[in-house]
Amino acid sequence: MKTVKKYRFYDFETSLEDYQLHKLNQMLAFIVRQNEFYKEKLTNISIPIQSKNDLASLPFTTKEELIKDQQDYPPFGRNHSYPLQYYNRFHQTSGTSGCPLKILDTKTSWQWWENCWLEVLKSSKVQETDRVFLAFSFGPFVGFWGGFEAAKKLGALVITSGSQTSKDRLQTIVELEATVLLCTPSYALHLVEIAKELNLDLKKTAIQKIITAGEPGGSIPSIRKRIEEAWSAKVFDHVGMTEMGAYGYSCEMQNGLHINESEFIAEIINPDTLEPVDPGDTGELVLTNLGRYGYPLIRYRTGDLVKFDPTPCPCGNTYTFLPGGLIGRKDDMVVIRGINIFPSSIESIIREFDEILEFRIVYYTIDNMDQIKVQIETREPSLKETLATLLRQRIGLRIQVEVVERLPRFELKGRRVLDLRNHVRVV
Repeated sequence: MKTVKKYRFYDFETSLEDYQLHKLNQMLAFIVRQNEFYKEKLTNISIPIQSKNDLASLPFTTKEELIKDQQDYPPFGRNHSYPLQYYNRFHQTSGTSGCPLKILDTKTSWQWWENCWLEVLKSSKVQETDRVFLAFSFGPFVGFWGGFEAAKKLGALVITSGSQTSKDRLQTIVELEATVLLCTPSYALHLVEIAKELNLDLKKTAIQKIITAGEPGGSIPSIRKRIEEAWSAKVFDHVGMTEMGAYGYSCEMQNGLHINESEFIAEIINPDTLEPVDPGDTGELVLTNLGRYGYPLIRYRTGDLVKFDPTPCPCGNTYTFLPGGLIGRKDDMVVIRGINIFPSSIESIIREFDEILEFRIVYYTIDNMDQIKVQIETREPSLKETLATLLRQRIGLRIQVEVVERLPRFELKGRRVLDLRNHVRVV
C-alpha cells in the first residue's frame, strides 16, 4: 500500500496541497503589506486562497513586468519586501533573452536558496565525503552559487575554480581527486576536448557524478550519453532560474525532472489560452516560490515549455514530474516552412556524433522566406551529408549543414543560435 507523505506546518501535519496553500497564504498576507510591486498587482484580490483551483484568481507575473518595473524604479525595482539595507546578496539573469534582471536576496531568502539546492545534491546522492568541483567563474550570474553554499552546508569538500583555464581545472580535478563536477552540459563536453589535447583519460579521474545546469542538455539522452561515456560518470540534471530559485532536479532514473513542490507550486498552461493543458500535452511552466520572502514571485510565467504527464516517476517521488525535462523556451521556437523548430531538438541529433566538436544554428532569409542551416566544427567533414539526412528524417525539414573551421565555446549558457532573419542576406 502506498504511503501518503505528510508535511509539517508549525505543529501539525498535513497533505502536500494543504501545506502549499498554508505557505502561499502566509506569503500573500505578508507581501500585500510589505511588497510595493505585489501590493499593486494584488489589489482587490481576495485572500486566503481556499484551494489550488483558486490560483487562477491571482494574476500572472512576467519577466517583462519585472524588467519594466526596474526601468521605472531603478536600479532594483519594487519587488522587495524589506528595506534595501536588509539585502546582502546580488545576482542578475544572464541576459541571453533580453535585458538582465537585477535580483537581491536577504540572508533568510538566500538560506532558502541553499536548502533548495540541498535537495538537488541529495537527489544526486552527493554525500559529505564527496569532493565537489565547481567549474564556474562566480560572477553575478547565479549559476552554481547555490550549489556552492549547499555543498558547504552538506559538509562536502568544496573546490572552486574561479578564473582558472580549462586546462588548469582539469589538472585540479585530477590532483585533488574531485568526485563530483558541477558545470553546464556544454562545458562538460568542452572539457572532453581539452582532455584529449592533454592526452588525459577522463575515465581514470575520480569524478563519479556530474550535475548540470544552465541548459537542457542534462535531460537530453544523446547529450547525457556523450558526457557519461567520456567521463565514466553519471549525469544528473538540475533546473532553476535566478528570479525563481532552484526548483527542479533529476533522479536515479534520469528520465526527466521533479519539481520541488515543498517549495514551489507548479502549473502547466497553454501559453495562448492561459488555461491548464491536458495530460500528454506540452505547455508553459508557471511557478510560485513559497519561501523567498525577500524576492517573491507569484504565478511566474517561466517561458519554459514542458510536457504535462501526471504519471509519477518510477523512482517513487510523487512530486510533479516533467518527462524529458525542459523541451525548450517558447521564445526559442521558430516556424520554418511550416515546421516548429526547437534548438534543443536539433542539438539532441547533433550530439549523437562524437566527431562534432561544436555547432551553431543559423536562421536567415532568402527571397522573403525564412531558412535554417547548421554550422558544425568537426574532425570528419564527410559526415555533414549523414547529419543532413538525419536532420531531415527527424525534424521533417531539409536543413543545410555547413562545416566551419572554428566555433565559440561556452562556460555558462551556450549561445548557439544566430538569428539573421530580416537583417542580412545569408547564402
